[in-house]
Amino acid sequence: MSSLERAWYGPRRWLWLLWPVQALMRVLVAFRRRAYRLGWFASFRVRVPVIVIGNITVGGTGKTPLTAFVIKQLQAMGYRPGIISRGYGGKAPFYPFAVTANIAADLCGDEPLLLARQTQVPVIVDPDRVRGAQALCEQACDVIVSDDGLQHYRLQRDIEIAVIDAVRQVGNGWLLPAGPLREPLSRLQQVDIRVANGPAIPMLGEHGMRLQMSVVQSLNGAPAQDIKSWQGKRVHAVAGIGNPERFFRQLEALGLTVERHAFPDHYFYQAADFAWRDAAIVMTEKDAVKCQTLNLPDAWYVPVEAELSPAFIELLQTKLSAVNSKRKLSK
Repeated sequence: MSSLERAWYGPRRWLWLLWPVQALMRVLVAFRRRAYRLGWFASFRVRVPVIVIGNITVGGTGKTPLTAFVIKQLQAMGYRPGIISRGYGGKAPFYPFAVTANIAADLCGDEPLLLARQTQVPVIVDPDRVRGAQALCEQACDVIVSDDGLQHYRLQRDIEIAVIDAVRQVGNGWLLPAGPLREPLSRLQQVDIRVANGPAIPMLGEHGMRLQMSVVQSLNGAPAQDIKSWQGKRVHAVAGIGNPERFFRQLEALGLTVERHAFPDHYFYQAADFAWRDAAIVMTEKDAVKCQTLNLPDAWYVPVEAELSPAFIELLQTKLSAVNSKRKLSK
């Protein structure tokens, strides 16, 4: 985490120097949103419902595991979902680009590859989300989930789900660059569903989400192990995610002794980044998809699985049924 990011989540008086810039940012954000709403900027609607899962803050909040959870619930409801992503960090040879489980992360980005492996549904990366969504429609998907893209108003959406970090929440409540917000806090009152990564937070995230860790899996093909068997074990913990401290704290809460190694979000690793040989290396699954070709000895990753209440699932199903009914009436 940079010094500026740390300042957003603690008392830093010097941030007042950036207040005029964040005030300008607030005006620009409001104008842009109003311009799309009034049709001054063109937006496009695809022929199937679109669910956007995003956040209003910079940094990781747990969007990707929530996306995997939502996909699983949609399949249980009988839908054929697909996923669109910007593909941050990837350099595909063309767009829209279909992600398969066996391609390299540097082509599509780490999160789309992780989702393709976890969900087994069509995943398309494209900086132009409208074009990407249309490509999913051609693959017979009957609902599209956008991993991130809450501020990508060019693609019309039917349901918005905002994710909030239950620990960091919204920091000082200011917009960039004086604070972590991409949009004003009032934006949370306009989304359909609010989820807190951690305990539910009244008026911020009414639905709490737990990220469950149960096993450690080897990058080298060794059998998976119950994470409880690692209690008391010293490890080098590696995380190149939006909020590495969350991962480190989770490992410590499970009884591991952690040597922290935080890398920038979406970091692409080299073998030289892993010079330690005195303890096992444990990383996130998002990091693992980029490290499996590095031939690292004694390297493991910890999959996480989102867990939400039946109330969230019921609300999602109710809202999606209402969207489908409305779309049928408008034809």
